[in-house]
Amino acid sequence: MLFYAGAQIPGNTWVVKGYLDQIPRSLDEAARVDGASNFTTFTKIIMPLAKPIIVFLALTSFTGPWMDFIFQRLVLRTADKKTLAVGLLEMVTGQANTKFTTFAAGAILVAIPIVIIFTFIQKYIIEGLSAGAVKS
Repeated sequence: MLFYAGAQIPGNTWVVKGYLDQIPRSLDEAARVDGASNFTTFTKIIMPLAKPIIVFLALTSFTGPWMDFIFQRLVLRTADKKTLAVGLLEMVTGQANTKFTTFAAGAILVAIPIVIIFTFIQKYIIEGLSAGAVKS
């Protein structure tokens, strides 16, 4: 868990910086003219506009470790610590392991949490994708 958190911080920071650079500075200036403090400007203007990128990073930060296989295969050695992805692979590799129907059922179960999360946050992702589509 610490590896994934540490490895995602630099990339996620770069993605958020690129997204926040697209928010016009005129919004900050207008809020300052109206008497808003830095904290108020951040919480009432910038954060609602940054909700799509935060949701996107939450989704990718969850699905990355959830579906990662290579790093887990290298690091985890004992059977009781193996993850779902490693266990599913071991169901269908080797000569005696031909549990393909169990593998397919496991693959469906792996996908269910991601589909549920996506269902709840898809409006934010679409909002972020369409944010730059119309320029005034």
